[in-house]
Amino acid sequence: MTENSNNDKKNAKHKASMEKQKANVDANIARADEERGIVLLLTGDGKGKSSSAFGMVLRSLGYGYKVAITQFIKGAQLSGEEIFIKEKHPEVDFYQMGTGFTWNTQDREKDIAAAERTWEVAAKQLQNPDNHLVILDELTYMLAYKYLDEAMVLDAINNRPPEQSVVVTGRGGGKAIKQLADTVSEINDSKHAFKAGIKARKGVDF
Repeated sequence: MTENSNNDKKNAKHKASMEKQKANVDANIARADEERGIVLLLTGDGKGKSSSAFGMVLRSLGYGYKVAITQFIKGAQLSGEEIFIKEKHPEVDFYQMGTGFTWNTQDREKDIAAAERTWEVAAKQLQNPDNHLVILDELTYMLAYKYLDEAMVLDAINNRPPEQSVVVTGRGGGKAIKQLADTVSEINDSKHAFKAGIKARKGVDF
């Protein structure tokens, strides 16, 4: 078999494979006929959950949609996303609990009070029909540590305006939030620079 005929065979096989894949994709698109906002849970032990959520923030802002963000746990240390949003997109409803990580505060009652104050803000964001996208960053920790009532949180998410999408991030959080979510993505921790003694990198990790 000549090199040209071998390439022709490979090209034909590739074309047939892509045609089959396109048919499957088109069929799935045709079946997806429901138009509404979704709940997306980004969880797991790996890096990138909040990073993915803020990627969706940029997508929504690019289309001119209204975005609201509440960060549980974070806020004690300045982050690149905080700087960018506050300086470049002050129209974004952006709130941070501001206490830092729970293992730093080591004060359960203080953390619960802070979580409850922060949830009041998040609940209003979820009630606002103008918000196309609501990010509840690190919310799962509030459920895992029982800082917030799970039924209250799930009810607020479930009864949000129909066109609104919600992204929840964080490790754990229990089965109920997974069952409520339309999409669940788990990010695994296969390898992490921090475990090799490499410091967190500005612009990459925060």
